[in-house]
Amino acid sequence: MRFNVTVDRDEDGMWIVECPSIPGCVSQGQTKEEALENIKDAIAACLQVRAERGFPLTVETHQVEVVA
Repeated sequence: MRFNVTVDRDEDGMWIVECPSIPGCVSQGQTKEEALENIKDAIAACLQVRAERGFPLTVETHQVEVVA
């Protein structure tokens, strides 16, 4: 399965990666590459827990356009 993730840096320089289609699925790393590898494990774990609890594996996400 493929998932979209967001990548950002916090105030301490850590890379934070989040999977918007799985609520609460977040990971981090000291480098962007490490954070992207770590989110794969986090996604697998989140999917397993959601399946065990009978939750839908993912939630619906959409893109919207905002004029700034």
